Amino acid sequence: MASLSNISDIDLEKQVTALSRELAALRKAVSRRGGAYYEDGRDAASDYYSHLASYLGDALPAIRKQGRAIERTARDHPATAAAVGLVVVGLVASLLLSRR
Repeated sequence: MASLSNISDIDLEKQVTALSRELAALRKAVSRRGGAYYEDGRDAASDYYSHLASYLGDALPAIRKQGRAIERTARDHPATAAAVGLVVVGLVASLLLSRR
């Protein structure tokens, strides 16, 4: 009977060793895949950023021109600008409070 217990102990040790090797291989595979997913996400974010930067870069002169026109109008009509500002603040506040 002693020989049977020794055989099963040796078999168990072999199985544990084999499982440890498989686990190490799985960890490496997961690590590689995680790195690939990270790189894919980083590349996608970089593409979105460059697209957005080029779009805003093209639109920036028009945005500046409109900003100067709005600034001139606000200087010429300060009471109207204040009233419009209060209306915008009121709309934003009502939107925020209605969501609660």
